[in-house]
Amino acid sequence: MSGLLANWFQPREHQTTVRTEVLAGTTTFLTMAYIIFLQPAVLSGQLFGQETGMDFGAVTTATCVSAALATLIMGAWARLPIALAPGMGENFFFVLTAIPAAAALGYAEPWRAALGAVFVGGVLFFGLSLLGFRRRIMDAVSPSLKSGMAAGIGIFIAFLGLQNAGVILPDPGTGVKLNTQWLSPDRLVFGAGLLLTGGLLARRVRGAVLWGIIAAGLLAAGLRLAVPLLPESWQAAPLVAKSQLMTRFEWATGVVAPPPSVAPTFLKMDILAALTLPMLPLVLVFLFMDLFDTMGTLLGVSEQAGLMKNNELPHAREALLADATGTVAGAMLGTSTVTSFIESAAGVQAGGRTGITALTTAGWFLVALFFSPVIAMVASYPPITAPALVVVGALMMKSVTRIAWDDFTEALPAFLIVIGIPFTVSVGDGLALGLVAYPVVKLLAGRRRDVSWLLYVLAVALVLYFVLVRSRFGG
Repeated sequence: MSGLLANWFQPREHQTTVRTEVLAGTTTFLTMAYIIFLQPAVLSGQLFGQETGMDFGAVTTATCVSAALATLIMGAWARLPIALAPGMGENFFFVLTAIPAAAALGYAEPWRAALGAVFVGGVLFFGLSLLGFRRRIMDAVSPSLKSGMAAGIGIFIAFLGLQNAGVILPDPGTGVKLNTQWLSPDRLVFGAGLLLTGGLLARRVRGAVLWGIIAAGLLAAGLRLAVPLLPESWQAAPLVAKSQLMTRFEWATGVVAPPPSVAPTFLKMDILAALTLPMLPLVLVFLFMDLFDTMGTLLGVSEQAGLMKNNELPHAREALLADATGTVAGAMLGTSTVTSFIESAAGVQAGGRTGITALTTAGWFLVALFFSPVIAMVASYPPITAPALVVVGALMMKSVTRIAWDDFTEALPAFLIVIGIPFTVSVGDGLALGLVAYPVVKLLAGRRRDVSWLLYVLAVALVLYFVLVRSRFGG
């Protein structure tokens, strides 16, 4: 078996080992396992206190199966260390925009029409990948823009990590602010995990990110036992929030649990509804969101892993088809758009360089179907995995050194991507800012021939998309 893996994935040529790849895949899974529980909460409407009609358990199973299938194809066929799952952003658009829009159009079960829009968008996505359209876009993007994507994603996932740990809080005046309640269990778990991971990385310890996650989990468990024993006077401590004195960490209710039935959502998408003219804008939104989220993540994470060759991503066609297949399969199972996850960067930092990393992550998604109580114990308490996101974000920032800062026609669009991804809280939207600016700046500088005709067409299409489609439906 190991011989077959070595022949197909060639870990030695990528300066890695099967053991390192397995650890990397496990790290990726732990950093993105939250989607297993968040996705059904979003799609069922429980997160918003308003039922959508989608069954919570069915969406849970659909999430795990679609993520495992797409990630398996990515690993086995494209041989890339990138995992996929239903995307954040697309799922909120699905519930907050697509379902209400379908309801306004008179559909009795609007969630089925919304699933139909995801399915049709996925089929279009698949067709564009087969025709090589998406690959040509990726190849036309300059090295500076690709480096900007990696850096922007790094800031984005670090920001997510700080939010997950409660270090950064929303503020109505400034947008965000620092949380000064440093002695709360959330911050203690995060801080210990971050410092330990940083120390292990500095010592070049293999699997440092994974060890940091494990250590943070053990500390969370210890605090869960110790906090109830603290004296009442601690509740008056200035750096401890009374509401957070009890950590959110909860013990697993068991070890093994049967997976919920997918029957309530399986093949329930309304394709005919999605093919009507009023639903077309929703299909386009899903298509564009997936297109640019995927492209940004593939290029950014691959840049970090050192997999780019001559400004091209090996096996790009297979990677794009894996993503498209995940979206189509996910809609059939009963979940929103499946896309490449930026948390794959955590596995790359742990040493993942080949498809073995993705295969391992896919395997864990299938295991999670039967061990959901244990996975929930880790994934439902974000401060455990937040240090991994911050550390990986810091490491991805080295990509900014590869931006051609002395050429402002390259520097400005790349910079817009770097700040656009975290500021818009969207890989796709941040990438769009740079892709629109790039050909315009080149044209104004009298260097129009430096840009592929495809990027000029894409810039016009993006402007029309935001003006005519996104302005109407938001998201």
